[in-house]
Amino acid sequence: MAAANFVKIQIGIYVEIERSDGRIHQAMLTSLNEDSESVTVEWIENGVVKGKEIDLEGIFSLNPDLAPDEDIEPSPETPPPPIPAAKVNKIVKSRQTVAPIKNDTSARDNRVVGSARARPTQLPEQSSSSQQNACRKSNCVKEVEKLQEKREKRRLQQQELREKRAQVVDATNPNYEIMCMIRDFRGSLDYTPLTAADPIDEHRICVCVRKRPLNKKETLMKDLDVITIPSKDVVMVHEPKQKVDLTRYLENQTFRFDYAFDDTASNEMVYRFTAQPLVETIFERGMATCFAYGQTGSGKTHTMGGDFLGRNQDCSKGIYTLAARDVFLMLKKPNYNKLELQVYATFFEIYSGKVFDLLNRKTKLRVLEDGKQQVQVVGLQEREVKCVEDVLKLTEIGNSCRTSGQTSANAHSSRSHAVFQIILRRKGKLHGKFSLIDLAGNERGADTFSADRQTRLEGAEINKSLLALKECIRALGQNKPHTPFRASKLTQVLRDSFIRGNSRTCMIATISPGIASCENTLNTLRYANRVKEFGISPSDIPFSQGSGSRSDLSPSYEYDDFSPSVTRVKGLKIGRSTAEDIHPTVHHAPNQIDDLETRWGVGSSPQRDDLKLLCEQNMK
Repeated sequence: MAAANFVKIQIGIYVEIERSDGRIHQAMLTSLNEDSESVTVEWIENGVVKGKEIDLEGIFSLNPDLAPDEDIEPSPETPPPPIPAAKVNKIVKSRQTVAPIKNDTSARDNRVVGSARARPTQLPEQSSSSQQNACRKSNCVKEVEKLQEKREKRRLQQQELREKRAQVVDATNPNYEIMCMIRDFRGSLDYTPLTAADPIDEHRICVCVRKRPLNKKETLMKDLDVITIPSKDVVMVHEPKQKVDLTRYLENQTFRFDYAFDDTASNEMVYRFTAQPLVETIFERGMATCFAYGQTGSGKTHTMGGDFLGRNQDCSKGIYTLAARDVFLMLKKPNYNKLELQVYATFFEIYSGKVFDLLNRKTKLRVLEDGKQQVQVVGLQEREVKCVEDVLKLTEIGNSCRTSGQTSANAHSSRSHAVFQIILRRKGKLHGKFSLIDLAGNERGADTFSADRQTRLEGAEINKSLLALKECIRALGQNKPHTPFRASKLTQVLRDSFIRGNSRTCMIATISPGIASCENTLNTLRYANRVKEFGISPSDIPFSQGSGSRSDLSPSYEYDDFSPSVTRVKGLKIGRSTAEDIHPTVHHAPNQIDDLETRWGVGSSPQRDDLKLLCEQNMK
């Protein structure tokens, strides 16, 4: 049957062919391929000889006169007529010099090699013959169809996989892969959160972290919660990362503090473990300091001042009022009642290095040192308070006139450090002081790049005072002989809280849980971690039984887009970026560091810490 298809086809004749771009023109037939039922044709285009292989179906569709007749059964032993060598040479010469023209019908008739062949009249049987040839397909077409079938199967499998995931996860969320990885990791943990029944430990410096819930704006934007607090003192940040090949994975960074409060903890719960143990200190002639630190919009003012109802603040549930309530309760005890102590309150703010009295129409104040080298805030009003209601009135007055502004993260951001002090005096002399500080929100330079000049100056002054505060607290915790309190106006005002022997400090680091605030959250946790350097061991992370090894600290996950489930592919490991505190602190060559201190004159400062870290790395 294959030989019957080549009855009217001879080498050297011109046939009509169709190009891949749809053009139709003549080409010379140069070879016959009976095995694949195809022919090879060549033509000259722009002085270049080109060729291609065409199946018989394509030849017969454009040249119906070459299709075989069904009623003619040629003998399979009959070989095709030979072509004289002179004719072949003539064909080759004409191929090199003459280019076919599509529309010239007279030239097309004259190009037929050999005797003039008459086009036979099409018979009715040729239509059925062309239908049979249409069923024949070349190997190339068959391979393309196989590839299309495989592609369709893969698309169906991916669609089924997406539908299954959509039933569990909101597929409209752009970060749903990260959500799956976080959910899978959280499922391997045993949760033992902080409760009111847990004991309260005594700390000279207490550092704790409070996580706020997602707000309405973050919920509408479908922001993800990337903070996990599995136990009462461990905070984990699930930082999304991306590899060079665009594979998304999760880097889990672990921190440990004295206390960790999740998003369900109330202000009373936070106060019980942070500021309440410090109240007794001021009755023992000591100094107590409690401050809230964190990114703007992370809940500092909510923690210190109280709950917000719209733009109005309920000051009765803030740490200011809760501390004042316990102060008045302590005054009623017999051992303190006989001291005849009087309670006073002050409320002032530090804005751009200047001090303003919030209880006296924001009068500008001066910070000076007296002859005994004691820092005095000249002109600051101290108002005597008799009950908690008096404290509530003062906090409401002060909060109403506190400096605030609009930033990229918060429409009503506190742009000043607010200091509320509860002072105990005995016969006019200072007996104890409790400073409650709502710090301004720290900001990265990248976040204030689009802000105006005033906002950038405010951010620079805020960050400067926060760094100075950190160094003072570290010096207090490490019992260093020098405390750099003159580095900012904030630390200068709180000087007596740092240099007194009987002083205690509590820091509440507030963090935002959203994935958009991940970098700011990590900066806040690193800041808090540097205040009081904690160590962390593998047993601090409460992995559930059978879910992983406790020797693993920072698990990394990556997401495979064609995998039916989220697969844990990397071993749990910890990076240096999480904290230097993951391993027990090892001190190498203290004499070498001391020599560098003496030679370069570097005291208690960040430069000394960098030198110390450099020396430790060189010793390894």
